[in-house]
Amino acid sequence: MSIQSDGRYVDPAPYSPDDQGARIDHPEFDAPGWVLIWRRFKKHKLGLISGVFLFLSYLMLPFMGFIAPYTAKERDADHLYAPPQSISFMHEGKFIGPHVYKTTAIADLENFRWTYEQDTSEPAHLSFFCHGSEYRLFGLFKSTRHLFCAPEGATVFLFGSDRLGRDVFSRILYGAQLSLTVGLIGICVSFVLGITFGSLAGYFGGRIDWTIQRLIEVLRSLPELPLWLALSAAVPSHWGPVSVFFIISFILGLLDWPGLARAVRAKFLSLREEDYVQAAEMMGAKPSRIITRHMLPNFSSHLIASAMLSIPAMILGETALSFLGLGLRAPAVSWGVMLNDAQNLAAIEIYPWTAIPMIPIILVVLAFNFLGDGLRDSLDPYQT
Repeated sequence: MSIQSDGRYVDPAPYSPDDQGARIDHPEFDAPGWVLIWRRFKKHKLGLISGVFLFLSYLMLPFMGFIAPYTAKERDADHLYAPPQSISFMHEGKFIGPHVYKTTAIADLENFRWTYEQDTSEPAHLSFFCHGSEYRLFGLFKSTRHLFCAPEGATVFLFGSDRLGRDVFSRILYGAQLSLTVGLIGICVSFVLGITFGSLAGYFGGRIDWTIQRLIEVLRSLPELPLWLALSAAVPSHWGPVSVFFIISFILGLLDWPGLARAVRAKFLSLREEDYVQAAEMMGAKPSRIITRHMLPNFSSHLIASAMLSIPAMILGETALSFLGLGLRAPAVSWGVMLNDAQNLAAIEIYPWTAIPMIPIILVVLAFNFLGDGLRDSLDPYQT
């Protein structure tokens, strides 16, 4: 080692490419980009837990009919507004396996409500991998196999039943198939419109930019909720649940793209001045290639984070419209449709379990927000 006049230490030995000392001391410098992103993302505990929760939630969507003990429309007229039941394992101090107790409905004519009494003398054992009501696995294949079923003569209402005697737990599982999917379809529509108009405005500028900006300003000046209500009310009442589902998803995406378009435009205004963009233009690359191959990849981290933060807004939008009776309608089952039955405050006070569908909405929205925050931090190239 030698010392220079400014006090710095310099190794006079020539550089050897075979010398891997620096690589051994700092192996993270040789890691691929996705490995560096994963290492940063693991430090965001809430984002990691939320990602696992959402992954499992979407993974189970095709199997909701198998997990649910009842179908979404299955009714039990003898158990209207039945309270949540617990699954017990011990009976009279002995372990006998998972079981429930039979309940009997009693009409309370003084308070005008249903009350239920349990017969704890005789446990009713649950059946697993049993046959029950018919459903469609993956939405295609008919099946009657369920993960668990209620014993004969008893019920298994984990979250209670609603005013028609339908199992709230089973309907929440079936409702997840629509409520979680509507966000994905809506975000696809929003991203196609937002990226298309934003990239055109930011790259070309001029009159194209002026026209798109005026269109965005007009859309953003309209009050969002009344516009949702107006567009949803325009949906013909005779349309089926599937048609209404897709049109509601399209409406949510159609009204969400202006914010993304402005973010894309602002980024493209700065990217089009970069040397690599100008070099591509001088080499004769078409604008479509420059935008898709050179500019959008440099904006991908923001797009991924924006997607994760926009999906919960879509879910809340569908829930609000269905709660007001202007979104998905019965016989379709979504969390918003289920909450539509909980508009009566007096009924919620007497039967509070009818408001349970708001819990998965809160959990999913929080999970998407935490996941979006974690991805935004980990995808930031300047994040240490």
